[in-house]
Amino acid sequence: MPATMTRVSTDPSRAIPALFKEFGPRTYAMALRITGSATEAEDVVQETFMQAYRRWETFEGRADPGTWLYAIAARFAKKRFRKRKDGSTKRSKMRSFTDLSPMKDDGSIDLAIDRKQPADPLMREEARELVQEAILELPPQYRVPLVMKDILEMPLEECAAALGLKLETVKTRIHRARLALRQRLAHGLRTRKAPAPEYDKQLCFDLLQAKLAAMDSGRGFPIGREVMCERCRLVFAELDLGQDACARLDERMPAEVRRRIERAIRDGGGN
Repeated sequence: MPATMTRVSTDPSRAIPALFKEFGPRTYAMALRITGSATEAEDVVQETFMQAYRRWETFEGRADPGTWLYAIAARFAKKRFRKRKDGSTKRSKMRSFTDLSPMKDDGSIDLAIDRKQPADPLMREEARELVQEAILELPPQYRVPLVMKDILEMPLEECAAALGLKLETVKTRIHRARLALRQRLAHGLRTRKAPAPEYDKQLCFDLLQAKLAAMDSGRGFPIGREVMCERCRLVFAELDLGQDACARLDERMPAEVRRRIERAIRDGGGN
């Protein structure tokens, strides 16, 4: 669920505990998916709300408090992930949209979904595990907006506001991240060779763009199945499988973690 405008007290000693109750669980979910560590996610949430307490005077009442808090949490989470990665010589890179696109001319891509055997509960669970791993393989600048959009289900405009980026930049990064997840599913699940495209490559590419835009807005794909070739239908089913797996990754904050952070907020205040 996206963040909503919330009336908050002007007194941080009252406002921050109330905001933690409302936004803490989803802040934890975001931090967990960015860092890949429950311990670091707990630290990120605590740092976020303590920072919010200390910097309360910088919060403008006109802004959405959730967006403001997610922006703080994203910075802390990325900083922790990068610090952990500093000791590694391996740097993850993101392929271009064209390279990630499954709309190739030669029909050489693999597909995890067969029209005669749609995704079943077992495949969905396998997809969830693969997507959980694949998200951590994404470069942070792609991982964070994907987590915000497809796990926290924030509107694109709020993702852009929280990240301080242009809307089109956020869209582009989320689209490439989704295509990367689709590839990971195709490589990790039982696959078969894709059928050859029935239409011109450009038409399939345009349909792919339309599908990703529909996923952005949370609406059904507006183009009828009769317009699509089998290849497009199966590719789009894989994209849906990936987005469904993302939505099921929004894990609850453990009760003991919630109590520890509440206690830190109550006892630490602005110190």
